Amino acid sequence: MRWNIIQRMLPLVSMAAAFLWCLPGCSSGGNDITEIHLDPRGQNALKVKVTVQCTDTVDATVEYWPKGKEQQRSTAPLSIHQLRHTIVLTNLQPVQAYEYRILTGHGKALYPSKVYSFTTNDFPVWMKDMFSVICPDSSVLPAAFRKGYVMVSRREDPGVLFLLNARGAIVWYHQVSGTGFKVARFTDQHTFLALLGGPGYETSYGDQLLEVSLAGDTLLNLKKGQGDFKQTIHHEILLNPKNQLVTLCVEERIVDLRSRGGLEKDTVKGDGILVLDRQGKQVWKWTVFDALNPLDDKNISKEKKDWMHANCIAFDTDGNYLVSFYNNGQIWKIDARTGKRLWTFGKNGDFPLPDSALFDQAHAIHINKQGDLMFFDNGVSKKISRTLAFKLDEDKRQAQLTLDTKLPPENYNERMGSSYLVNDSTLLQCATKRNTVILTDKSGRFLWLLRKGMSSYRASFIPAEDVAPFVAQPGYPH
Repeated sequence: MRWNIIQRMLPLVSMAAAFLWCLPGCSSGGNDITEIHLDPRGQNALKVKVTVQCTDTVDATVEYWPKGKEQQRSTAPLSIHQLRHTIVLTNLQPVQAYEYRILTGHGKALYPSKVYSFTTNDFPVWMKDMFSVICPDSSVLPAAFRKGYVMVSRREDPGVLFLLNARGAIVWYHQVSGTGFKVARFTDQHTFLALLGGPGYETSYGDQLLEVSLAGDTLLNLKKGQGDFKQTIHHEILLNPKNQLVTLCVEERIVDLRSRGGLEKDTVKGDGILVLDRQGKQVWKWTVFDALNPLDDKNISKEKKDWMHANCIAFDTDGNYLVSFYNNGQIWKIDARTGKRLWTFGKNGDFPLPDSALFDQAHAIHINKQGDLMFFDNGVSKKISRTLAFKLDEDKRQAQLTLDTKLPPENYNERMGSSYLVNDSTLLQCATKRNTVILTDKSGRFLWLLRKGMSSYRASFIPAEDVAPFVAQPGYPH
């Protein structure tokens, strides 16, 4: 049976697109394929979209491998019972020749087409050499880190969300134009949830909520002005167990500040918690004005443009909220149902702390795998940044310091930053202002360092199994 194959070069990409036209009676595995079309997946050198047109509703997938290395074969997720299949190939490398074949059929009875080829595009020039790694001895790295990935994001236009392996190679990315990734996180649903903001939004403020899959599909895209999404969002976005969006938002109140040296109708900018459903409808809301009176703050006239500066929200183990405030060095626990402030941790808080455990500002607060409250302390007063963790007894209002890991003085990071455990003995600290990410043990011993040609608000570790099979390019042998 004769096959007609047409090859052409798609514009803007170095990719040979194969079109397969079957004559009457010509079939692949018993199911007619009338067209195979390859396209770049957006502005991305590491994703390829394969469109397969069939004459009947069948299941389909794609097997693909670096040319001449079929033993390194990857298989795309199965597309079920479609006449026209759209399948995204991931786990690719730039400027690499690949071979592939289409498998069609029903259930486990899939039959292969002939083998065809394409070549991936190269990275944009500005993206090359953006990352470099210093690792004196890769054998001391935790096994999970050697085969896992570090997530960082570019806040400027064009915004890019990156996954890097332990060698600092880009193994996955998602790019947006006209805006930047102000903050992003990997969700329990194995998706990427992000706050985007254009040039008019500083640092960690934005006006767009985006969720994408590992295949690059847009699962959610809400913009300011849609539904009840009226406020500017800043610093954080989470998914709660109901798959709703939990955010920090800017709240404004007109207040008579004459008694504090201000105006009769002065504007005080504070913070709020805004919970939205996936259509942008408000589900729940709380503001700092519900808990505090601006007039009780003797410095309110100076701080009115950014009164508290909430910089993170997280879930406690009981489902209530933890919120950190940069300006007053406090962490609050807030009842997620009533909005009541349950306790204050930090300066002038409810938990006595020894001098060695006092902190200036907290970023990236969370409950770590050991059940402790963990965060990155900017350390402005001492000019030393560090990671702190505490085991809290909420009933007795007692706090036990369980972790105090300092960054070297040259990596002092006065604003932004993050720290997360990789395993029980190592942690990944992000010094945002130094464009540096450092892996250390708990004593602070240096193990690995990433230098970035950009500023990322945070850096987080993602285990290899959480992104397989979409990404499978470990940094070091394991």
